[in-house]
Amino acid sequence: MSYLTLFAFLICTIIIGYFIGNRRAVGMRPAVKSKLPENKLHSLPGFHGTYVALWCGIPSLLLLFAWLFLEPSILSAMLGNALGDAGIGLSQDQLELLKGSIRRAAQNSQNPIDDTLLPVVESYKNIVNSTGIGGMVVIGCGAIIGLYFSQKKIAQRFAARHRVEKIFSIIMLLSSLVAVLTTFGVVVSLIFETIRFFGMVSFTEFLFGLHWSPQIALRDDQVASSGSFGAVPIFAGTLLITAIAMVIAVPIGLFSAIYMSEYASPRFRSWAKPLLEILAGIPTVVYGFFAALSVAPMLRNWGVDFGLEISSESALAAGVVMGVMIIPFVSSLSDDVINAVPQSLRDGSYALGATRGETIKLVLLPAALPGIVSSVLLATSRAIGETMIVVMAAGLAANLTANPFQAVTTVTVQILTLLVGDQEFDSPKTLAAFALGFVLFIITLCLNILALKIVNKYREKYD
Repeated sequence: MSYLTLFAFLICTIIIGYFIGNRRAVGMRPAVKSKLPENKLHSLPGFHGTYVALWCGIPSLLLLFAWLFLEPSILSAMLGNALGDAGIGLSQDQLELLKGSIRRAAQNSQNPIDDTLLPVVESYKNIVNSTGIGGMVVIGCGAIIGLYFSQKKIAQRFAARHRVEKIFSIIMLLSSLVAVLTTFGVVVSLIFETIRFFGMVSFTEFLFGLHWSPQIALRDDQVASSGSFGAVPIFAGTLLITAIAMVIAVPIGLFSAIYMSEYASPRFRSWAKPLLEILAGIPTVVYGFFAALSVAPMLRNWGVDFGLEISSESALAAGVVMGVMIIPFVSSLSDDVINAVPQSLRDGSYALGATRGETIKLVLLPAALPGIVSSVLLATSRAIGETMIVVMAAGLAANLTANPFQAVTTVTVQILTLLVGDQEFDSPKTLAAFALGFVLFIITLCLNILALKIVNKYREKYD
């Protein structure tokens, strides 16, 4: 029996548990209606069914996930015992390689293997089958035991609703903790690897150096054996492309939101807004192809017409296309925020003699400022984190320039290039990716703090 079959069995058991609990609670209803509380069910039958289903499913699913997590380690330890003398004298790498060969031979008999190891392969097959069956039996028994004891608890005054709500509150608490712990784990890993990087490379060289060339030679007699890790050109390229993208996205997105909210007819809005939001659903690699094959040659041709030298890979091409891509992040959120402003504020402004433009400028935009700042911040973060468009349209050259017609690179692109292929995490070249990621995290955090200060300073409060 496969794990998919076991999972289907657990789902069926959970459904059966729900109906058993529900039917058992329905059977406990008094035949004659009574106004006395002790003669009524404490909770609706659906809560009793849900209680049984939860106690049937949660322990068994936890056992299933624990077994899937522990099974590889258990099988590896049992395979090591089955090897016996064949594993004596081997290094850890050689032992793992031998175990991998045995596993492949057990899964596919056509894989070549030494004849002396055939008994070990057969023993490993028996171990896999026995442990798999044993684990499935334990998990299935856990579901059945949970079903039995939970349905025995059902009684007329059993507070099933309170128990179910408490279980769901615990589940929601654990779900929120997963997000918090994930963020904490990411930050800790970034800090740890960044500290390792700064143990090899000077902090001042990384933050203030003007030359980025992280290639580390394998031998001391090779050229560029030390590498250069001045990240200023990367940060400058990131800010340049992000600034170009925001110059495109913020005015167009904000004006689109104002028009959709205050000027457009319901019929026009019904098809124009979804059409605008389609831009957010287009894959970024498509935008990259569009920037590299259409926008960049067009800009280069325009540069020739006006006597300007525009590179075939330029920050302008990447920034313009990126700005078009993030327009929906500004327009959609800003539109929703402007629509959420109470109609009474509009009516009061019109009653005082203000025009529609004055109402938008003096009433709606100040009231919707927190949401608008949030949308701009989200779009900025999206632009900073974009990779594919920059790789295909702006290039990989770490040039320190403010000229949008030249090729530049960004932090995310360099992280991608540093971690491509087989890498060892003991060299400053690979650890530089974590240092760049940590700086990017600090920049995003500062943007959030700045946005909160702007919102608190300019937010309008209404009774």
